Amino acid sequence: MRISLLTSAALFATGSLSASDHPNIVLIIADDLGYGDVSAQGATGLQTPNFDRLANSGVRFTNGYATSATSTPSRYGFFTGMYPWKNANAAILPGDAPLIFREDEFTLPKMLQKAGYTTAAIGKWHLGMGRGDNNWNEPVKPGAREVGFDYSNLIAATNDRTPTVYVENGNVVGLDPSDPLFVSYVLNFKGEPTGKTHPHLLKMHPSKHQGHDNSIHNGISRIGYQKGGKSALWTDEDMADYFTELAIDFIDDNKEKPFFLYFGLHQPHVPRTPNSRFVGKSGMGPRGDAILEADWSTGEIINHLEKRGLLENTLIIFSSDNGPVLDDGYQDDAVEKLGNHQPTGGLRGGKYSLFEAGTRVPFFVYWKGKTRQRVSDAIVTQLDLMGSVAALVKQPLPEGLDTRNYLDVWLGKSKKGREEIILEAQGRLALRSGDWVYLPPYKGEERNITQNELGNLPQGGLFNLKKDPGQQLNLIQKETKRAAKLKARFEVLTKDKKVAQTVVPVSN
Repeated sequence: MRISLLTSAALFATGSLSASDHPNIVLIIADDLGYGDVSAQGATGLQTPNFDRLANSGVRFTNGYATSATSTPSRYGFFTGMYPWKNANAAILPGDAPLIFREDEFTLPKMLQKAGYTTAAIGKWHLGMGRGDNNWNEPVKPGAREVGFDYSNLIAATNDRTPTVYVENGNVVGLDPSDPLFVSYVLNFKGEPTGKTHPHLLKMHPSKHQGHDNSIHNGISRIGYQKGGKSALWTDEDMADYFTELAIDFIDDNKEKPFFLYFGLHQPHVPRTPNSRFVGKSGMGPRGDAILEADWSTGEIINHLEKRGLLENTLIIFSSDNGPVLDDGYQDDAVEKLGNHQPTGGLRGGKYSLFEAGTRVPFFVYWKGKTRQRVSDAIVTQLDLMGSVAALVKQPLPEGLDTRNYLDVWLGKSKKGREEIILEAQGRLALRSGDWVYLPPYKGEERNITQNELGNLPQGGLFNLKKDPGQQLNLIQKETKRAAKLKARFEVLTKDKKVAQTVVPVSN
């Protein structure tokens, strides 16, 4: 599965790129992995030796944050260095949503291209493709290439959404022109079975009332509809092997020059369909097995970098796009087989939540011989990936970005992280400031259909996270002066907020 890349010889002809100033950069982002899903962070129900290797050999942050409690806005934040809540389209996307970046938007991969890097995006995308009226049988543009990636092989959205195909450099992989692919998020195609009408065709059944009962592929019903394209449809159980091999090929093809690899793990997002090698290994059902598979994929990349003698010249950042969720669309025993395992690591909430477990996630930085091995309580955020990497490769940034340079903190050379950060969960915002977090009053249900607590507090919330990391003691009415001060600061920082949509409108 060899990757062909066109690289500009002019970038390297001068030989001016030094290894220390231009290390390889590998960004690994898990999907719905919780703070407590890693054995280095206290998980005892399963062991994650490869995640642990990064955590224990580099800098493990106890206060590491995604910018959002859901996938699309979280990824938009670290690729652009902008708070996602400033972009009304940065919300959970369907599989046929248009690209949410402007084609002229400044991005992390574009910056690294300018610095002489070859760039690749492999795995989960969920940032839109095309212009919203895609013909999947032709090149889909704009996409990852227009964002700054020389090579890409991606799933358009999530593995529970149509289209269930791989898209390489804008083209559906393995598509037979005589069997075109059609996708819709409005109406089903005549004669096509769905999980709702043909449940007897399913090997994994959707949870009740969660909407994962549309088109069936590989015995699993999805969100959205599709027809045709049979030769291009993926096999869920082989996805980890497919993307891991692509990542290894990319490393091999670019080992002589600086590269940036974004590797988007699809685990443990639903549907959880690990390869047979991992089935039953965790004792916690498909979710636990999927975490073990993600750990394996991560280990394969680390081991291959080591095999090629590249670890000393590769900065590896590992994190998750948002916090954990158990029942997120399918009946897969995630709740029933959980045992004593705590995916949130004792934090409150989870995916979709404004409480800590929505955005506080595993966050490890490792560069062999460069990072100081330590556990750091500094507040760090994926938002600052852009600013910190720009400082590393000595690239200027345009004015007006929200990202900042915390490279010394990321490398373990400084203990002073961010003083404050705005966190987001489906359009609702909160302020983390020092040891405190302030939640404005929000009306709405206490929990969503997944049973994750959302953080809607009619009186608002004020919590001291140092003394009360589980957010059990709301001090909003006791610490009135502090609450007023943080509220005022929150309002200053969020004056540019756009009205975020729950889901971007889709084509028909």
